[in-house]
Amino acid sequence: MDWALRKGIQEQLGKEQGYYRYPQGTRTHVALVYPNSYYVGMSNLGFHIIYDLLNKRADTACERVFLPDRQDVKRYENTRTPIMSMETQSPLYEFSILAFAVSFEMDYFNIVKLLRLGKVKARADKRNERDPLLIAGGPCPTFNPEPLSAIFDAFVIGEGEVIMPALMDAVQEARRRGTSREALLHCLAAVPGVYVPSLYCHHYTEKGTIQSIEPLAGAPAAIRRQWVQDLDAFPAHTVVVTDHTEFDFYLIETARGCGRHCRFCMAGYCFRRPRNRSLAVIERQVKEALVYRKRIGLMGAAISDYPEINALCKNILGEGLSMSVASFRADSVTKELVDSLAESGLKTLTMAPEAGSMRMRAVINKGIEEPHLFHAMDLGLTAGIHHFRLYLMVGLPFETEEDIDAIIDLAERLKDYMEKRGSKGTLTLSVNPFIPKPFTPFQWEPMAHRKRVERDLKRMAQILRKRKHIIVHIESPKEAYIQGVLARGDRRVGEALLTAAEMGGSKSFGRVMKSMGLDMDAYLYRKREKDEVFPWERIDVGVTRDYLYNELKRAASLKPTPACFDGCHRCGVC
Repeated sequence: MDWALRKGIQEQLGKEQGYYRYPQGTRTHVALVYPNSYYVGMSNLGFHIIYDLLNKRADTACERVFLPDRQDVKRYENTRTPIMSMETQSPLYEFSILAFAVSFEMDYFNIVKLLRLGKVKARADKRNERDPLLIAGGPCPTFNPEPLSAIFDAFVIGEGEVIMPALMDAVQEARRRGTSREALLHCLAAVPGVYVPSLYCHHYTEKGTIQSIEPLAGAPAAIRRQWVQDLDAFPAHTVVVTDHTEFDFYLIETARGCGRHCRFCMAGYCFRRPRNRSLAVIERQVKEALVYRKRIGLMGAAISDYPEINALCKNILGEGLSMSVASFRADSVTKELVDSLAESGLKTLTMAPEAGSMRMRAVINKGIEEPHLFHAMDLGLTAGIHHFRLYLMVGLPFETEEDIDAIIDLAERLKDYMEKRGSKGTLTLSVNPFIPKPFTPFQWEPMAHRKRVERDLKRMAQILRKRKHIIVHIESPKEAYIQGVLARGDRRVGEALLTAAEMGGSKSFGRVMKSMGLDMDAYLYRKREKDEVFPWERIDVGVTRDYLYNELKRAASLKPTPACFDGCHRCGVC
C-alpha cells in the first residue's frame, strides 16, 4: 500500500460535502465505478443519483472509484498498490459488487485498465465465488452491451432508479440462501431490465454477420428497457459537493428524455418518453442548493423545452443564486432564459444546429431553421452575451459537398451578424464526425469514409480559421472511428477490446482487430440489410424496428416527423 496515494484520496475526500461512509462489515460493500477521472465522473449527474440511491438502502454501503490521473496510474503500477475507493480507501478487489457507470465508448479501454489496477480479473468466465460481481449500466450498455459482454456478469438496461433496487434485493436474497454464482446470475436474469450475457449464445454466418442469438434455458427472450414513470418520485441533484469537477455547479435535473425525434440522437431514444419534473419539486431542490451557494446547473435534453422555464429562472435568481444550462434549442429559447443566463455571468451562448443546410437538418429532423439561430443570437447580444458556440456534425447520411459548404456559409453569416451588431466576440464551431448508433434510424447506415470526413474537416477549418474571431474545434477522427466500431460492435469486437486494452489501449485496437481477422471497414462502412440481426437484437428499448426503418426512409425523402404529443403511439414506447 502506497501511503502517499492513500493520503491524496483522503485529502480530496476532505474537500467534499455530502458523501456517505459506513462502518466496514455492516453492509454489502458496493463500488460505484466511473471509468474516467474524478474530474469527469463527479460531473455526471446519473453517478450521483445511483450513489445516493444505493446508500439509502439499509443493507448497502456504496463507495466511489475513479480512474486515477495519469501520473498516479504510474505510481499505482510501480508500487503495486491496488486502486482504492474514495470513502474508506478499500482495494477494488475487496468489494462484493462493482457497478460501472458507462457513458462513452472510449471509456471501454479504461474499464479494463481499472480492473487490472484493482487486481480484479477482467474476464467474467475467469471469476469465481470469491470474486466481485460486475455490473454495468448507462447509455452505452443499454443500447449495445455486447462489446463488454466478456467482462460484465450483468447489465442494467434502462434507468437505474427502477432497476437497481430489485437487482440489489435479488443479490441480497441469493446471498442469504448461499446461492452459487451461476444460480445468482439466473436470479438476476429474472429481474426486469437486467441482461445476463452468459445466458445467450451468438451464432454467425459465413459472411461474419450474426445469424441468430439463442437464449439458454431459463433466460428471457428479450430484455425490456425500464424507465421512471414519475420523475418526482426520484430526486436528481448533486449529492456529493466538490469544486473539482468539469462543471462546477450544483446540478438539478429538470426533465429527462426528448420528444423531438432527431434521427441521429441516441439519447433521444435511450430516454424516451420525455418527462418533466414539477416546478415545486425543482424549487425545493434549489432551496437545498442554497446551503452550498454554488451556481445552479440545470440538466435536461433541452432546457428551453421545459414548460415552466421562465418561472424557474425567476425563482433561482430570486434566491440570490446564479445559473447555467446544459443545452437549449434555438427554436424554443425565451428572452427570460437568456436574460437570466446573462445575469448569471454566462459568457458564451451555445446552439446546436448540427448541420449547416436546411436539407441536412431535414434529413436528421432537427427542426431548427436559420431564423431561429439568428433570433437566439439576437437575444444573446441584446442581453450582453458576445460569444457563441455551434455544435455541428460532418459525415451525416445523405450528406453532399454542398452541405459542407453550407456549414462554412452559415458560420460566416452568423459572424457577419455579430459584427453588424457591434460584437467583437468569438464564434466557436465544435465539429464532430457523425457516428451511427444502435436503436436510431441510422443504425442501418454506413459511417462516412474517414478520408472523406478528414478532407471535409480540413477544408472547413482552413477556410474559417482565416476569419478573425472564428475558432474551429474538431474531435479526433481517429477516436471517432474507433467509437464507430465499438458502438455497433458484437462480441468478437469485445475480444479485440480486451486484448487491445492490455497492449496499450485504443492505439492498439486497429492492429488487434486485423490480427484477429476482424475487418474494421466492415463494421464501419457496410450498409446493414433491413432484416439483419443486430448484436443488440435481444434488447427491447420500446421503440419498434418498423418505426425506426420508416424514419430512415423519411430521412432520405426529407420528410419531417412531429414531436411527441399526448396520445401518440407511433414509436412503441407509449
